[in-house]
Amino acid sequence: MKNLFLFIALIISTFLRSQELKNFTIPKNYEKILEVKGDLDKDGKEETVIIFNTNIKTKSEGLERKFYILKNISGNLKIWKENSTIIIDSKFGFYPTTNELNVMIKHNCLIISQHFFTNSRHSETSKYTFRFQNGDFYLIGVQHQLDDTCDYNVINEVNFSTGKVIIDEEYSTCDDEKTDIPKDFHKEIIHKFTTLIKMNGFRIGENKFKIPQSNKYFYY
Repeated sequence: MKNLFLFIALIISTFLRSQELKNFTIPKNYEKILEVKGDLDKDGKEETVIIFNTNIKTKSEGLERKFYILKNISGNLKIWKENSTIIIDSKFGFYPTTNELNVMIKHNCLIISQHFFTNSRHSETSKYTFRFQNGDFYLIGVQHQLDDTCDYNVINEVNFSTGKVIIDEEYSTCDDEKTDIPKDFHKEIIHKFTTLIKMNGFRIGENKFKIPQSNKYFYY
């Protein structure tokens, strides 16, 4: 009897959710650039994530990029979540044609990785991991890497679930005569996060916390 009640409750829940979510249709003049599938809420069913170049121009004269997380309900794709603040636009950075974007679903998490050049020598690589929990998608992990051709390599990582933070900075020089090379820096700490950031409340680079016993901050 208990299993019957659970089955009925699941059917009712699925029906109500299908009524709440809007049907998905590709907006006019949107260009699909990437699509992945995977289970994001551990219900045994695959969700679909599609990324588009929109028709909205940005300050860099590129196109704003937007992604949709879609549920397949009774054969119809429904909009579960949408976001236009996490993925960089189509002409962002110094060499836009070399920009890299990778999106995957792994261990029921949505992982978004991006790589671009800030100038002819410096590049940035970022990875943001989001997990569906407590009724929404939350940022649970960040990895941020800064690379120079010969001056430095910096990797910052944080796991918001465990609070583990890793800061790793390695320095060298492009100039054989330079003597004031910064010292390498490596630190691992546990930082207490009182709240997690929801995916649609996250703005890249607008968050930070101080690394103890240093003058450094972790920006994400």
